Amino acid sequence: MSGQGLDIELELLIEAIYHRYSYDFRDYARATLMRRVQQALVPLGCGGISELQGRILHSAQAFMALLQYLTVPVSGMFRDPAYFRALREHVVPLLCTYPSLRIWVAGCSTGEEVYSLAILLDEEGLLTRSLVYATDINPRALSKARRGVYPLDSMRQWTENYQQSGGLGSFADYYTAAYGAALIDKGLRERVIYADHSLATDSVFAETQLISCRNVLIYFNRPLQDRAIGLFHESLGHRGFLGLGSRESLDFSPHGHCFETVARPERVFRKR
Repeated sequence: MSGQGLDIELELLIEAIYHRYSYDFRDYARATLMRRVQQALVPLGCGGISELQGRILHSAQAFMALLQYLTVPVSGMFRDPAYFRALREHVVPLLCTYPSLRIWVAGCSTGEEVYSLAILLDEEGLLTRSLVYATDINPRALSKARRGVYPLDSMRQWTENYQQSGGLGSFADYYTAAYGAALIDKGLRERVIYADHSLATDSVFAETQLISCRNVLIYFNRPLQDRAIGLFHESLGHRGFLGLGSRESLDFSPHGHCFETVARPERVFRKR
């Protein structure tokens, strides 16, 4: 099939998902969506996108399987250690002046970044007065995040990341190893509220002092990026902080002038 034909099939699939399940991928980057849909065809037993569309329209289970490809979780604890070091050096000293904190991790995937922030807050004496909201559109990813169970063989790399990020203790103190898996400490898990939230369709739900949304906007087209940044601006309280991924920027957003740069290489900004 020609490229134009595939593009039309993809558009019809996206519209079908929106009208059948209310998941809105209409403003996601087309190249990324096409790549992920094509990756899903063989595992889901479909010969083409049109067949996949028919399958998901009649089977919620098939749609949920497709959703795992459309929202591929790529994460790790203390991923990009310099980002967390920048939070410790530039953001934490100001967060310490608040009597209570609300923090939003948008697009939290399977929870690794959430628990990284919880560890940082704990080491800086802020966790007991913090409430961390973690949101995503993938219910399976949220379920895994709530459980806080990760492969034990990831701990070595994550320990290195933790140390490079400026960790103040031993990373091993934050999980329990058993049966080839690592369970995140209960005290960290209890400070997090997980919820389904779409940056494409949902609105602000709380006033926050810090929002971390990393490596999510790169999958959006420009209008959806602008919508998300507008939501973040609206959610942040006076002089709140925003952290983005290493390939994300506020430079071309109509909301960009509403933020000042705190640490440009690490993509940390502050509401004006």
